[in-house]
Amino acid sequence: METNFIKKSINIKTDIDTAWNYLTKITTLDWVDGEKSTKFLTNKKRGVGAVRLISFDDGTNVEEHIVGWSPKKYFSYIAISGLPLDAYHATISITKINDKIRITWESYFSSKSTKSEFNDFTRFLSQFYITSLQNLRTSLEREKLLKK
Repeated sequence: METNFIKKSINIKTDIDTAWNYLTKITTLDWVDGEKSTKFLTNKKRGVGAVRLISFDDGTNVEEHIVGWSPKKYFSYIAISGLPLDAYHATISITKINDKIRITWESYFSSKSTKSEFNDFTRFLSQFYITSLQNLRTSLEREKLLKK
């Protein structure tokens, strides 16, 4: 079994309220690289127990369940299908740093795939986080300008 951990962060010129409200619209994922559409699979829309299905441009469909939720601090989720992994647990957290916020996206994951396949997926996921967080910064900074 192969296991790994990825942690990527980005600083954004916005406030915690704006970032939290944007991030926790968990089916509005226009900032996620390659996301085609996202829909709820539960009536619950926020907090622990909400479930979403993300469809990606490459045809992949990933089902995720919210398993941790602390308002204006973090939320965590697990992917139960759609990834070439046996386990995936991720957390997106927000912290204030002077006049900016830092958003951190981190995950622990494991797979019974070959070491080579696992390493390829780890590189893919790392770049996916970087690109998505850059998209998020662009979206949040644009939203802040619109509020002025």
